[in-house]
Amino acid sequence: MIAVHLENGRVSIKQRPRPRRPQGYALIRLNCAGICNTDLELQRGYYGFCGTPGHEFVGEVVEADTARLVGRRVVGEINLACGNCSWCARGLGRHCPNRKVLGIVRQAGAFAECFVLPERNLHVVPDSIPSEHAVFAEPLAAALEVLDQVRIPRGASVAVLGDGKLGLLVAQVLHLHGAEVHQFGRHVEKLRIAQAVGVKVGVVRKRLPVAAYDWVVEATGSSEGLQQAVRIARPRGTVVMKSTVHGLVPIDTARVVVNEVTLVGSRCGRFEPALHLLRAGKVRLSEMISARVPLAEAPRAFDLAAAKGSLKVLLV
Repeated sequence: MIAVHLENGRVSIKQRPRPRRPQGYALIRLNCAGICNTDLELQRGYYGFCGTPGHEFVGEVVEADTARLVGRRVVGEINLACGNCSWCARGLGRHCPNRKVLGIVRQAGAFAECFVLPERNLHVVPDSIPSEHAVFAEPLAAALEVLDQVRIPRGASVAVLGDGKLGLLVAQVLHLHGAEVHQFGRHVEKLRIAQAVGVKVGVVRKRLPVAAYDWVVEATGSSEGLQQAVRIARPRGTVVMKSTVHGLVPIDTARVVVNEVTLVGSRCGRFEPALHLLRAGKVRLSEMISARVPLAEAPRAFDLAAAKGSLKVLLV
């Protein structure tokens, strides 16, 4: 089979043997996968990654211990918890210190013809959800995690910084929740996607307003985004940090301390509400797909994903 290989910033295609399926795991044949900003950061050196990346996927189960899974389309949670430590006992498997992470930490990813993942990580995709929408389940779950972590009242004014893939999902999720969402970005054509559902948008051409929002979600994917988010937050406001950036990020801690700003790190989320939203068709996704590229042309797909103005690039 073929698999994407990422090493020293270079994306290539390798021939690999089909992976062995351990007990409790499913062997999955890839249907389609999405390149996200984390994959691009891995290419830039995040985690010193070397291997097969990919964690946003839809696939068909080829082999499994559970017979009812075979032949079904699935998506999967990316954290492989040990199940034995105190963190797992507290229901915090996503933070298990012994965990593997699909396509990121010690677990070969989904950018391959076949890969394995524990059956307990899998969620069957309802027939009504097209695969090109189901592939958004993982980032949509991450967007919904904001609402699990922070209590944002309906009608509250919320700023979302960034008009990339995750920023657009966060803006739509918060809008559906009933918040008054103001999304700031640099690309008019991207912002139109959020604007079409009722999100108020602003093109960033100069400095953002200062101390204007009690709730700010930073999803710029840039090292400057957190500084901007802290600046736009009101005293005792909350900044939810969604960007994963390779390297250290500068921040004016004096502003955080003096204004008593709460910083909330935010990562993966629950798949159940994400699949519910996908089934309801309430999130605009088709406009977020910039290109569909065969798996064998992954180097070109990564170039497209990194290009200015690009949104979701799918490997099929």
